[in-house]
Amino acid sequence: MDKSPDAFRTISEVAEDLDLPQHVLRFWETRFTQIKPMKRGGGRRYYRPQDVELIKGIRHMLYDQGYTIKGVQRMLRDNGNQFVVSVGTGDVPAIEAVARRRAAEEEAMAVPPAPVIERDEDGEMLVGEAKAKPSRRFFGIGKGEEEGPVAGSGKLSRDNRALLQEALFDLLECKRLLDQVR
Repeated sequence: MDKSPDAFRTISEVAEDLDLPQHVLRFWETRFTQIKPMKRGGGRRYYRPQDVELIKGIRHMLYDQGYTIKGVQRMLRDNGNQFVVSVGTGDVPAIEAVARRRAAEEEAMAVPPAPVIERDEDGEMLVGEAKAKPSRRFFGIGKGEEEGPVAGSGKLSRDNRALLQEALFDLLECKRLLDQVR
């Protein structure tokens, strides 16, 4: 007697339908948190129809398309369960819709253009404006004529300015890389 398409399936039925060993299904449950069969007394598993569809998609990506487990996990995290189900069923319009949505999201998160580099009166490069004015004590200015970076001038020496500018460029590059990862 055949079950209705909406009926729950046992692990042996799912394993037979997908031509997979039962231990592989149990292993995939540990690697893909999206697979959540209902467990009854004695640990007997019952898979919902949406679980079976997701497993079909995972199987297709791992066995037919050559993805690794980490690759499929990334696809699930980035695109969601429905994308992997669509891949498994060969639903090309759904796959293309997810790809378009993802491209739009990436475009919205595009890296902003690099800041405009200006020069001060000494010809030193400046990038942006400081959000807070540095205290004179932080830079050692005003403690005494001999202790300041440029004694009595109230300004940073060229070497200290260059070091701070280099640190600023490094921080901007780090921010750019972090924005790309997000």
